[in-house]
Amino acid sequence: MNILKFLESLASEGTVESLNTKGSRRDSLSQLGKMGATAAVAAVPFSMLFSQKAAAATTAAAAVAETPTDSLKLALTLEYLEDEFYRIALERDFLDAEQTTIVEQISKHEAAHVALLRGAITPTPPAKPTFDFEGPFPDVFSNPATFFAVAQALEDTGVRAYKGQAGNFPNAADKALLTIALQIHSVEARHASMIRRYRGLKGWITGSERGAGMPEATQPVYNRENETVQAGFNTANVAAGSGNRPIPASAGSESFDEPITTAEATTIASLFIA
Repeated sequence: MNILKFLESLASEGTVESLNTKGSRRDSLSQLGKMGATAAVAAVPFSMLFSQKAAAATTAAAAVAETPTDSLKLALTLEYLEDEFYRIALERDFLDAEQTTIVEQISKHEAAHVALLRGAITPTPPAKPTFDFEGPFPDVFSNPATFFAVAQALEDTGVRAYKGQAGNFPNAADKALLTIALQIHSVEARHASMIRRYRGLKGWITGSERGAGMPEATQPVYNRENETVQAGFNTANVAAGSGNRPIPASAGSESFDEPITTAEATTIASLFIA
């Protein structure tokens, strides 16, 4: 299970209701608001924002079999999230001309992803859940710095989450569906790189660092990205090129993205479900 499966499970009627009951994420955020919503969310681990019912729903969803079609349904839910995030930003009109140009282009891509996935999923694509971005980040649609920080977290999460779906396409018959997923995955990676570079960072992730200006609460997005062992081969400190220069551990970890785990994905995704 991964971020996309979790999003679909939260989109079900029972789970959405459970998240709006006493002791839910909203109530937790309400209590945190007494301390100052922005500062509190940046300082408190996402796991503290979960209700027992949300955790139970996640456990139940994990038992659902994952198929190639399931993966596309889950991918659509993630694309719904990103599509709405950028669309709301443009509607609020708080970005400058350069920022608006960037967001407009990414927004077009996300809308196209939604359309492609909806057309590929038969007989009925999943409905779009209700998202809440301002609950966890109150100034996300008024402060460009917050907006692009959250955008980076969403895009970096998406890249790792798509990788987690690869094991659901084991057969040659799944080639067409896998092609759709890969076409979107590569563009999401370009989005992540674009936003990271706009924020003054490298286009890739170094170690498990979230980067300057990122709320501490987004750290789960970057956990385990400092891994250097791939398929049993340690990519750190390996001689490379004709000059026989060693590859430092930082470059070894930058060379690969890690698939996101269930625990990490659910911690991140649940924050944006209303």
